[in-house]
Amino acid sequence: MNLEHPSLKKKYELSPNQVLVLSFLGFILIGTYLLHLPMASASEETISWIDSLFTATSAACVTGLIVVDTGSDFSIFGQWIILILIQVGGIGIMTFSTMFAFLLGKKISLRQRLIIQESLNQFSIGGLIRLAKYIFLFTLFFEGLGTLIMYINWHNIDRNHSPLFISFFHAVSAFCNAGFSLFSDSLEKYISHPGINIIFIILIIAGGIGFLVLVELYEYPRRKKFSLHSKLVIIITLILLVAGTLGIYLFENQNPDTIQSYGPKAKILSSIFQSATARTTGFNTIPIGQMGNAALFLLIILMFIGGSPTSAAGGIKTTTFGILFLRMIYTLKGKRYIYVFQRKISEEIVNKALAVFMLYLSWTIVMTLFLSYLEDFSFIELFFEMVSAFGTVGLSMGITSSLSFSSKLIIILTMFFGRLGPLALAMSLIINRQPESIQYPEDRVMVG
Repeated sequence: MNLEHPSLKKKYELSPNQVLVLSFLGFILIGTYLLHLPMASASEETISWIDSLFTATSAACVTGLIVVDTGSDFSIFGQWIILILIQVGGIGIMTFSTMFAFLLGKKISLRQRLIIQESLNQFSIGGLIRLAKYIFLFTLFFEGLGTLIMYINWHNIDRNHSPLFISFFHAVSAFCNAGFSLFSDSLEKYISHPGINIIFIILIIAGGIGFLVLVELYEYPRRKKFSLHSKLVIIITLILLVAGTLGIYLFENQNPDTIQSYGPKAKILSSIFQSATARTTGFNTIPIGQMGNAALFLLIILMFIGGSPTSAAGGIKTTTFGILFLRMIYTLKGKRYIYVFQRKISEEIVNKALAVFMLYLSWTIVMTLFLSYLEDFSFIELFFEMVSAFGTVGLSMGITSSLSFSSKLIIILTMFFGRLGPLALAMSLIINRQPESIQYPEDRVMVG
C-alpha cells in the first residue's frame, strides 16, 4: 500500500487543533518527567508521579493549584522547570516556537501559521507573525518591568533564594497569569504593601486582557481607534474589576478572619487585588479559606468568566460573557440581532459564545458531581476548586493537597481542558466535520 498517495496523506494528516493538543500534552509529559527526578526535589527524594503530573499540568496550564509547596518542596532545578512550563504555557507553545524561528531567521510555513492561528484563536492567518513579534516584545517588557520593581521591593528579603530569582519568578508567574508563588502563604504578608499590590495588579491585567488589546493600546496614539473586540474587552474588564472590588469590600469588610482588622488602605488594596486575581491568576492577599460564602461565590463568578481571548487567562472569557449578556438584553427587547458601537455581532459568533458557555457549564457540573461523590469536603470547597481549575485561576480554599488520587486526575483533566479551551479541544476530537448539505423545514419549540 502506498501511504504517500495524496488522498491517504490527507486522511491521516492531523488538523491544526489536533497538533496543538498533542504538542501541549507532550510538553506537560516532559515537564512531569523532569519534576519527578530526584534533583527537582528539595529533599532529593522523588515526588510521586501523580504530584509531578499535577504540578506540571498546573504550571503549563498557568493555573497555580499546587499539591506540594513550590518554594520549599522543590529545588532550584525544580523551580526553574516550573518557571519554564509557566512561560511557555502562558504565551503558547506555537507562539514560543515562532519567536525562536523568527530570531533564527527561519521561514514560517503555511501549516505552522494555521496552527498558530488556532492557538491564538484568530479569524485569519494574516498578521500572525507580526502579532507573535508583539507578544515577544510585550512579554519582555512587562516581565522585565515586573522583575525590576519587585527586586527594588525585595532586594533585602530574607530567603534562601536570590532576590533577583524570586522577583523574576513572580513577574513571570503574574504576567502569565499562573499564580505560582515561592511564598507558602502566597502574598498575604503584603496585603497593605502598595508597591507589591500595584505591580502585581498591572502584570495580572496586562497578561489577562489579551495581546490583541495590548497591541491596539500601544498603537492607539498613531491609529486613534480601537476595534470592536478591544472596546468590549476594555469595558467588560473595567466593569468586572470595579464590581468585584466593591463586592469583596462589602462582603469581607466586617469579616474578622480576613480584612476587618486592617485599615482602609489595606482593605481597598486587598479588594482590588483579589478582584483582579480572581478572574485569571490565583495569587491572594486574603486567606481564601476564611472568606464568607457571599465573597466566595463572587470569586466563583469572576473565575468562571475569566480573562480575555489571546491571553494567558482562562474562563469562558470576557467577550463570551459580554456577548451572551447582550444577547439576553436584545432578546428581551424583541431584537433579532445584537448591535454594539454601530456594529452588528454575527449569529455565528453568538452561537460560538453559547457553545463555549454550555461546554464549560456542563463540564463543571459533571465534574463537581464526581468530586462530591469522591470527597468529604463541603460543596462550596469542591465547587470552588473545580471552577478555579477550569478557569485556570489557581485559587483554593486549601483542599488541593488533600484530594484523593482520582480527584487529582479529575482536576488535572479539568486544567488541561480549561487551558486549551473547550471548543478547540472538542473540535480536535472530531475527525471529519462535514458541512451542512441538507436543510429541513423550520419549526417552533416553546422555551422559558
